[in-house]
Amino acid sequence: MLDLLIRNANLPDGRTGLDIAVKGGRIVEIAPSMAADAAKVIDAAGRLVSPPFVDPHFHMDATLSLGLPRLNRSGTLLEGIALWGELKPILTQEAVIERALRYCDLAVAQGLLHIRSHVDICDDRLLAVEALLEVKRRVAPYIDLQLVAFPQDGLYRSPNAERNLLKSLDMGVDVVGGIPHFERTMSDGALSVRRLCEIAAERGLRVDLHCDESDDPLSRHVETLAAEAIRLGLQGRIVGSHLTSMHSMDNYYVSKLIPLMAEAGVHAVANPLINITLQGRHDTYPKRRGMTRVPELLAGGVNVAFGQDCMMDPWYSMGSADMLEVAHMAVHVGQMTSLSAMRTAFDCVTVNSARAIGIEDYGLEVGKAAHLVILQARDAIEAIRQKPTRLTVIRGGKVIAETAPRRTSLTLDGRPETVDPADYAPPLNA
Repeated sequence: MLDLLIRNANLPDGRTGLDIAVKGGRIVEIAPSMAADAAKVIDAAGRLVSPPFVDPHFHMDATLSLGLPRLNRSGTLLEGIALWGELKPILTQEAVIERALRYCDLAVAQGLLHIRSHVDICDDRLLAVEALLEVKRRVAPYIDLQLVAFPQDGLYRSPNAERNLLKSLDMGVDVVGGIPHFERTMSDGALSVRRLCEIAAERGLRVDLHCDESDDPLSRHVETLAAEAIRLGLQGRIVGSHLTSMHSMDNYYVSKLIPLMAEAGVHAVANPLINITLQGRHDTYPKRRGMTRVPELLAGGVNVAFGQDCMMDPWYSMGSADMLEVAHMAVHVGQMTSLSAMRTAFDCVTVNSARAIGIEDYGLEVGKAAHLVILQARDAIEAIRQKPTRLTVIRGGKVIAETAPRRTSLTLDGRPETVDPADYAPPLNA
């Protein structure tokens, strides 16, 4: 007897009409028309079943703090950082925990079950670190939450940052973070990359740096990051997040940089919603849009993932914990509108993101954990286009969230009585 059987599912890789069998919290078989009994049977009815969404870049310590202590009037990255500096002294652990838990509730509803969050360690109290470690403990039954020790004010620019970072790692934070472009000089930025990678190598940890989040084409810390990955044997364990200066670099330099990143196994995380909002603020016209060179990185063999980054905080007044909204924006900004590129964009919020942050027990494969999402869409392209309802969210073979299908009743002479968005598009077989 199976614990769960999902019938007539379409998969993100294009396979259709498959049954997914689950027992003991794991996928035990994927095949058409299984003759099997199960304690619970769900008819996917030709809808898309996906592994859960993965957000490889978020700031949970700041989420849902919009308007505290004031709004970001200019909408710039630097005012957001300054505003966060004003908010930190008045944070309470209880408030950080409550806002983070509320965000996690929304994430589950959106089928987002894996999150990597940066947590600022430049407050000597390490209040946010303690708060998010408690959140990580509480949400562990339903969300995998990784924490990055993030020196928001700069490893060398902030007097106690390295001490606090090391203490945070000792407390149980998972990943070494940094922000080299926010150091006072380019040379200090390069030194911070070197030191942070050394700390990670010494402790056997991963690295995730806010890297070159700038319109300045001479902000090239990702080059140092790649070189340090090779020097210290960190290939595949390093993420360069944002990388927005690449949108302003000359093509010749990028033609050298991308192969170096691929050789070093650097994962690239773009944050489309935030990158296009915060970058290009000093431009009149033409105005740069900020997102890194996603198609070129993918073509060069670099694993690319998309992050949400912010939701209703000092940097971004919108957001919905919907990784398909993130992919939808990336498709437009990156001009990724071919069918194959749109399918890849879906991967950038699922399998590519899982690879970037080192999730091994992930995917729609026999033997993997039965973490699944059933969407009100037929395929990955339709999912990005419509940002559909997450009908069922499953964790370890157990349903943890359900939403009624989106249907609209019509009272129009000679027209259908109801509209289901998934029925209003031709199949995409090309």
